[in-house]
Amino acid sequence: MRRSICLVFILTFIVACMGTGADNGRSHRTTGRSGSVGTGLGGNSSAHTIRNVFVNATGNIFSATTEGLFISTNGGTSFSNQTTTRGLGSNTVWGVHVDGLGTVYAATNGGLSISANNGFSFINKTIGQGLGSNIVWGVSVDGSGNIYAATSGGLSISTNGGDSFTNKTTVQGLGNNDVRGIATDGSGNIYAATTGGLSISTNSGSSFITRTTANGLGSNDTRGVAIDGTGNIYAATTEGLSISTNGGASFINRTTAKGLGSNTVWGVYADALGNIYAATNGGLSISANGGSGFTNRTTRNGLSSDTIWGVFVDGLGKIYAATNGGLSVAPNTGANFTNKL
Repeated sequence: MRRSICLVFILTFIVACMGTGADNGRSHRTTGRSGSVGTGLGGNSSAHTIRNVFVNATGNIFSATTEGLFISTNGGTSFSNQTTTRGLGSNTVWGVHVDGLGTVYAATNGGLSISANNGFSFINKTIGQGLGSNIVWGVSVDGSGNIYAATSGGLSISTNGGDSFTNKTTVQGLGNNDVRGIATDGSGNIYAATTGGLSISTNSGSSFITRTTANGLGSNDTRGVAIDGTGNIYAATTEGLSISTNGGASFINRTTAKGLGSNTVWGVYADALGNIYAATNGGLSISANGGSGFTNRTTRNGLSSDTIWGVFVDGLGKIYAATNGGLSVAPNTGANFTNKL
């Protein structure tokens, strides 16, 4: 009898300890995904899907994720997470931009969310204010403060700080109403990456001319676009990175044959030194020779995933890669990355 009681006590003790350990594990993971997120050197305890990243002039990092907008003011040591409780249209954030005045623009699955207080709170803009769709894939702001929202229903432009938007569609010449990326240059030209080609406007969006595979694009399905200081155009397509040195009249397409990690290019960035960074489905591909050849960085170089959704380079040449497994940061060569989120 005493032997049976002891056996029951031992089994009960083991089950209780196992249950406590499992509960602690769940609590740790939950804490890591809300509030302030800390990271250690060399890795992260809770991977996030980072869709895009932007770093402002003071070095603050804004990471667009599927769980909200993560903001770091200390170089990525820790992050605060802003969600719908702070006014975001959705916790799924596809893109982010910060203008020269410090206003934060978050492209979400439920509207364009704008913050005038460094991301502490947001006011959300929707189709009620003229957006073509509440699904906003990306956002950009030009030097005059005009806002360009790339939506699944057109390119929406605001000239009054987001109070109202005018939506541009195929009627104005867009290749498709599904606009996946947007960029503007110093001359006021607008470049819209659509699923039906790269659409360019030289008259503030009144009309667009669309460039396609007939002009050398790798694919009509363009997912991102960047313009460098000399006016060269870089179009991220699902069949390569297409480069134009003549204002979009023609393109040369770069593929894995030139060193790209994958022909599926989700985003692109061109820095002030002329370096090109292609966010591909197989790594971050970097070119220092105008796109003639690329060096591809992967998880072997510390990237948290080889699926790169977006890329940003700050004024110091530091590279920020938005990956499927976290935010990876490296010096300008990209030889060694550290995961920050």
